[in-house]
Amino acid sequence: MQLISDLRRRTLLAALASAALACLAPPALAATPVQGFKVVRSYPHDPDAFTQGLFFHDGFLFEGTGLRGRSSIRKVELETGRVLQGVELPPEVFGEGITRWGDRLVGITWQEQTAFVLDLKTFKLWRKFSYPGEGWGITHNERELVMSDGSAELRFLDPLTFKELRRVKVTADGRPVTQLNELEWVEGEILANVWQTDRIARIDPKTGRVTGWIDLTGLLPDGQRPHPDAVLNGIAYDAKAKRLFVTGKLWPKLFEIQLVKTAR
Repeated sequence: MQLISDLRRRTLLAALASAALACLAPPALAATPVQGFKVVRSYPHDPDAFTQGLFFHDGFLFEGTGLRGRSSIRKVELETGRVLQGVELPPEVFGEGITRWGDRLVGITWQEQTAFVLDLKTFKLWRKFSYPGEGWGITHNERELVMSDGSAELRFLDPLTFKELRRVKVTADGRPVTQLNELEWVEGEILANVWQTDRIARIDPKTGRVTGWIDLTGLLPDGQRPHPDAVLNGIAYDAKAKRLFVTGKLWPKLFEIQLVKTAR
């Protein structure tokens, strides 16, 4: 009887210990919420533009395009898609993301490890920076540039020296999110295209956690995409009017969208 009593006591103590540990353990990660979209308006977009970077400033779109021998930086009229001003990048480079810093425009390259800094008004080259590894997307907050390189990490850079200040690893539901591409800073968070998907990640810049997904499936049907590389890529935000714009590589349209809640 004593042995049975001891076993019962040990079983009870073990159960109590497990319950205590369960209380101390971190809660299970909830599934990341998914949002849908509503098209507010569509605009013409150059179907030959291999869009790599996009931002909105003073009523105009600024767009960086890629492919060697075809890479450029442009100022575009939103309503018509007409290129108002542009400069070709050297033919040996593959242009990637662009962003604004004050009265300068910063454009990065895919594998050439070179950033071009242009005068925002004239597009004249001001200076160049070098950086290690690849360049995919770039945006900025009030103090830093933020760059993606196709990995699950975002680099935070000094905008005047291009020196790396820190990195943040991006995760969703506890797992790393790779293929982070074009970036846009929107209301204190980072929106990032995930290459070869129709999803945009909403990222907390402090923790790197994906707080939500924007599912843009069906925005431009597959039948209207002229090439397998014609994937979603390009996010711009009009902070004054709270307008969100998206497009893709070789897409004939650019869309102003509104985010809506969807059931997971």
